[in-house]
Amino acid sequence: MLGQWLDWTLDDESPTPRKGRFASGTYDFHAPGILELTPDVVRPNAYACVFSAAVHGNETAPVELLGNWLCALEASTVQLGAPTLVILGNIPALKKQQRFLTTNLNRLFKRDLEDQGDEPDRARELMAAVDTFYARYQALPALHYDLHTAIRESLFTRFVVEPFAESPTEPTQWAWLAAADMQAVLHQHQHSWTFSHYSKHYHSAQSFTFELGRVAPFGQNDMAALEPMLTLICALGSGDEPPRQPADTMTFFQVKHELMRQSETFSLCFDDDVPNFSRFEPGTCLAQDSTAGDFIVEETPLRVVFPNANVEIGARAALLVVPCQPAKPL
Repeated sequence: MLGQWLDWTLDDESPTPRKGRFASGTYDFHAPGILELTPDVVRPNAYACVFSAAVHGNETAPVELLGNWLCALEASTVQLGAPTLVILGNIPALKKQQRFLTTNLNRLFKRDLEDQGDEPDRARELMAAVDTFYARYQALPALHYDLHTAIRESLFTRFVVEPFAESPTEPTQWAWLAAADMQAVLHQHQHSWTFSHYSKHYHSAQSFTFELGRVAPFGQNDMAALEPMLTLICALGSGDEPPRQPADTMTFFQVKHELMRQSETFSLCFDDDVPNFSRFEPGTCLAQDSTAGDFIVEETPLRVVFPNANVEIGARAALLVVPCQPAKPL
């Protein structure tokens, strides 16, 4: 049943029965793309875990990664020891292998959302599912790993974004992420209404957006490179202590600016194939906009992450970041 869930979701099939057992717990198919797993025994180190993928529909490696973990659970090669909510975010976009259909789902996760349409409705459904799940397990620490792949090459193939929030990140997280072969960490500087930010901001979860390589169709992802990440998910799902590695094996960055598209004439002043984390020297013009004017790099070199000139007006077109000191694990 668990191994078939992803196929059923893509094929619009309703699993029967919607609830059932596997070797180390029970499953409940709450709604399309929303699966809750409950362990028979909650381990002492367990978190209330949310693992999400396909918030952007063309990012398939995380879907395959979670599918591999679910198959391992069903085959009893790994055990469930932590309550876990598994989410596929934008199912219509996933079927069409598109980033989104009408608007970027990963900018809609805020409780006062007033937008109307299929993707805003899905954001509200997912927020409600997360709220209900964390409320059920208030005694456990909350954790949310939102799994993505980037739309362009990157100087750091696998990296994480730490959302901005008042609640701190546990020092052990950095050691776990390093052992999962994450190469860089990007600290956000302000609220951004992503799915991982939602869980950190509203539920004080240990929460990150993961970029696990580059976008590719199903069957064309380098899953061997994600084995350390699968090890981390298996450990957290089992309620076990994940492997650790020194955090200073990762490179840390802090966001300094956001480039926002303010007009129809907005453009980025560098090639479309420039990799994430490319460095630009002082005096370089990075963007032109008839409303906001030119953006010129000042005295400190900046690196660009997630550049995309084709966003909606008022949306973020790039993050501009600078190196910072590594976080210190326990």
